[in-house]
Amino acid sequence: MASAGGGALSILEYFGGEDGNRCGYCKSEAGNVSHGMWAHSLTVQDYQDLIDRGWRRSGKYVYKPLMSQTCCPQYTIRLSALNYQPNKSHKKVLKKMQKFLQDGEVCNSTSDGISVEPMDSQADSPVSCNTSFKREISEDELKPLCTEGEDPAAQHREKAMEKITDGETHKDHGDPIDTTTVKTTVYSMPKPGKGADTSKPPRRKAKDIRKERHLQKMLLQKGDQTSQQSAVTPTAAKPKAGGSKSIEEFIDVPDRENVAHRLEVKLVRSCPPSSQFKATFQESYQVYKRYQTTIHQDPPDKPTVSQFTRFLCDSPLEGQYKPSQLLCPESYSWVPIEKCLPLLESSKYSRFNGNPKEGDKDYLTELSRVRVLHKRTVMPYSIYKKRRKGPSDETVVKQYATLVGQTCAERMLLYRS
Repeated sequence: MASAGGGALSILEYFGGEDGNRCGYCKSEAGNVSHGMWAHSLTVQDYQDLIDRGWRRSGKYVYKPLMSQTCCPQYTIRLSALNYQPNKSHKKVLKKMQKFLQDGEVCNSTSDGISVEPMDSQADSPVSCNTSFKREISEDELKPLCTEGEDPAAQHREKAMEKITDGETHKDHGDPIDTTTVKTTVYSMPKPGKGADTSKPPRRKAKDIRKERHLQKMLLQKGDQTSQQSAVTPTAAKPKAGGSKSIEEFIDVPDRENVAHRLEVKLVRSCPPSSQFKATFQESYQVYKRYQTTIHQDPPDKPTVSQFTRFLCDSPLEGQYKPSQLLCPESYSWVPIEKCLPLLESSKYSRFNGNPKEGDKDYLTELSRVRVLHKRTVMPYSIYKKRRKGPSDETVVKQYATLVGQTCAERMLLYRS
């Protein structure tokens, strides 16, 4: 993929392709209907604009499913990556990874794939308690507790009434008992609390306070008065609204010299291949091969080196953690996924935009302004149309410009032989 700078231009060769092909999802032989074009070069901005109109790519082949006709509609998903918030499972994984990097400890998983993590007080303590403790159990502890749905207050009232009845029985037998001494206790349910005081800052964890004190102690020993002044403030980042932390706050671990492992992330150029890419190519390929055979259950001979290069090196994958918005296939506007799911449950193809009058804002208005690359010369379609010899291809060019939109049609180059 070409970069946006340096006067780079996108050159695409449009194929059309309304004939059905084999679908990789439902295995239909002719159910996959899409338009396609070959990207000889593609800038990042043009690729982003094509994504916003429902296009996607596999390597250098760029295609747009015909949503109303294809057997398995493929809706474009968009995520606000900068607003990503880790969930509870993500936080657990981050904590395990940090513990492995700092101390070299690996948490063992129990049954059902659930790992048992120690409390913060035990994790920070250098002494572990593995001694089993046994004691005698009294008979009172073996008494059954009240079952679900039983009211403890009702049980007390019943016992009190039994005492009163017993007193009357004893009185009939000549053994009087003063029933006034028997009191019935009525327990009222506690009133619901008002919750945390939102006007006050959230309470800090004891673990964060201990870390802050330890850091202050280390700074005092080194005699760094300047750092001491800055260490008086809490080292932990202020939590955002709602008490949630960002992903940066979770992975921001203080540097230590005596850590067990170090994690380093490098951006390695794969096309054209750099020296670092060549040095780690076999290791990367083995990771890919193991993933394909373990997760996707591929046979060992299927994930070849050429497949790895084509799938991951020549065309980097793009993924997301959680889908948040879907692209409307008719108006090309982004709609929250919560509003789209009920529509998709009733029909596999649906218009997400609730306003029926709102259409494509970047629809084709001037076909003559479409840029064409013909015989190594860039020209508008109006000039190309006059120079072209043979049958007219206006229908194909108009279909291409309608699918990519007026903006991309005026910026990208449509290759015509």
